[in-house]
Amino acid sequence: MESIIKVEGLAKHFSVRKHYKGRFAPLKNFFTRESTTLKAVDQLNFAIARGELVGYLGPNGAGKSTTLKMLTGLLVPSQGDVRVNGFNPWKERKAYVGHIGAVFGQRTTLWWDLPVIESLELLKYVYKIPEVRFKENLTSFIDLLELSPFLGTPVRSLSLGQRMRADLCAALLHDPVLLFLDEPTIGLDVVAKERIRDFIKFLNQERGTTVILTTHDLADVQKLCQRIMIIDQGKLLFDGQLERLQERFGGKRQLIVDFSEHYPDVHIPQASLKDYQNKRAIYEFDRRELSASELIGQLSARYQIQDLTVQEPDIEATIRTIYEKRLLST
Repeated sequence: MESIIKVEGLAKHFSVRKHYKGRFAPLKNFFTRESTTLKAVDQLNFAIARGELVGYLGPNGAGKSTTLKMLTGLLVPSQGDVRVNGFNPWKERKAYVGHIGAVFGQRTTLWWDLPVIESLELLKYVYKIPEVRFKENLTSFIDLLELSPFLGTPVRSLSLGQRMRADLCAALLHDPVLLFLDEPTIGLDVVAKERIRDFIKFLNQERGTTVILTTHDLADVQKLCQRIMIIDQGKLLFDGQLERLQERFGGKRQLIVDFSEHYPDVHIPQASLKDYQNKRAIYEFDRRELSASELIGQLSARYQIQDLTVQEPDIEATIRTIYEKRLLST
């Protein structure tokens, strides 16, 4: 499959002045010129195919936003090579930005004092969008994002959820082939989050838009992402499907079984019986030792089953454990 993004040896280093503490610290800090090098991004290599929806994860300060700023052309790398849709983002920025959309968390691209609709109409001229296509996209996005109630409202008066939806519309009016989203659901309520997730899914599945998403809300990852990359201390530590991460670090799964009648003994080898009452049993098992189908097969051969449910380990707990214990550290 054709790659829309190809990154080789990408790095971004910042020089940070040394800061002294103590009795004579102000004097030392005034005269010192010593500095250290902070490697915000360190030798990244990856490729993203057209039409993928990728979650880019990592703890605070891992290098996620720095990576996105280099991919969008806002930052110039210290070293490495990047090609995005055939462009070098920072050298060919003027031509490049017409092919991408970006929404960076709390920062808006709309005009603060103008009504939303006027900001959107201004973008038609900024991106030189043909009138017919502009009207088609605007009508579609107003409907999908439910913008009608606040189109005439100044941007400064919008709630965070309303502004995020307006920003998404603004970022996509010119039909970008690639969309960068940095924390698009941060601070939003449950309803607003779900509306934005549905819209992102629509863009990816119906329009084929490639999406790169950074988020701390792992519900975004579970509901949207086909592939995840994990970065920490500037290094890419994992690149693959969420299921593979769960298989490697996700801990134990649970099988909840409702029996048709009460049985005095429902223990099964290789599965731990965590609870058993009112004809309901909860088993815990390691996917590396026993598959769900094998466990269900053993239970079906011994007992009459009314219903059963397999529960995967909590993704948030899995990612938190990886961060805290540095399980992916190189």
